[in-house]
Amino acid sequence: MDAKRAQEIASSPGMATVTYNGENIYIEHVDQSNGLATIHPLDNPNSKQSVSIESLEEQ
Repeated sequence: MDAKRAQEIASSPGMATVTYNGENIYIEHVDQSNGLATIHPLDNPNSKQSVSIESLEEQ
């Protein structure tokens, strides 16, 4: 995924289906300058992590 699309998804009021390593996730924040996104699994909002935006896949 590119940084612009990740930011669009994070800012959107609707839900897009995005996965990280095959797991459905929610994008909390996008740091375009560093190419990172703060995410958490849909079923575990307390399990936040920063990952490369390029590792995210929109379904």
